[in-house]
Amino acid sequence: MEKIGVQDVENLAAGAAVLGTGGGGDPRVGKLMAEQAIEKHGPIEVIQPRDVPDDSFVIPTAMMGAPMVSTEKLPKGDEALKSFRALENYLGGEGFATMSIEIGGLNSTIPLAVAASLEMPIVDADGMGRAFPEIQMVTPTLGGISATPMAMGDEKGNAVFLETVDNFWTEKFSRSVTSDMGGSAIIALYAMNGEEIRDHTIHGSLTRVSRIGQAVMESKSPLEDLLEVTGGYHLFRGKVVDVNREITGGFVEGKAFLEGIEGFEGRLEIEFQNENLIARKDGEVMATTPDLICVVDSDTAEPITTEGIKYGYRVDVLGVPCNDKWRSKEAIDLVGPGYFGYDVEYEPIERRFE
Repeated sequence: MEKIGVQDVENLAAGAAVLGTGGGGDPRVGKLMAEQAIEKHGPIEVIQPRDVPDDSFVIPTAMMGAPMVSTEKLPKGDEALKSFRALENYLGGEGFATMSIEIGGLNSTIPLAVAASLEMPIVDADGMGRAFPEIQMVTPTLGGISATPMAMGDEKGNAVFLETVDNFWTEKFSRSVTSDMGGSAIIALYAMNGEEIRDHTIHGSLTRVSRIGQAVMESKSPLEDLLEVTGGYHLFRGKVVDVNREITGGFVEGKAFLEGIEGFEGRLEIEFQNENLIARKDGEVMATTPDLICVVDSDTAEPITTEGIKYGYRVDVLGVPCNDKWRSKEAIDLVGPGYFGYDVEYEPIERRFE
């Protein structure tokens, strides 16, 4: 991709919702913000990590909080710009570009609105290749890059700056502030120079979500095309028979239960914390984080979020291999099933389906 126009945002948002693995926030709010900003300021220039000079810095922007809250507590519209500018001022210079730190869900589209409004480029990269529920769960953490200084803001005009000793403390303190801000906040963090962007981010993220979005929105066989473009596996097709869900500690946590239909037998259980974390069929593990567990509508292949899944829905469940950066021992310790309290060894989904 070289430019992002209004006509491109729909596919980007659809693809990002797939990689949100049930979480990441509903991209529709950010989509509307991005479309409005592009209409006013013109198309966004897309640059590659190699295009970022070593002596400049890129500032990612994002929404933090429970995805369910973001659908009810709408942003004022200027929070991301204020957080971006506040972090620029703190760092003592102008940002060269912005980018998504989390390509899955809402946080793919918030940076589009920032880039268009500030008439600056956006980097075709991110820090996850999907969505994860906690601040430290990004590839820059694996590279020793600090999340702070971090700027946070809300729709009331409140602003908070954080400097922490490591990214786990950033998660702890920022989660508390987010709760005090009503369950969601807009943030700017993980400022990185060109060398850090090249070495410690996942490249080609915007291009990938655009292709995934095209498979969902434009294909006559969306499920088949979605499996092809993601390299995914068709885990299950079923009817949702029960959902247990609550907001706990700033996260949407719970379980969804599916009964097999149309040739799929048995019962599938999916557990989530904002994002889908583990899928078991009749007690047998089929997929775990950091691989992606994506739930889509059986008719349209449009993604269904953990806050949106409901009794009676007929859905397909896909397992998609994660980026290779998430498969080291250090990465599995950071985002694997053990981190979330599951007594399960991570096994790449490709091996489970050999």
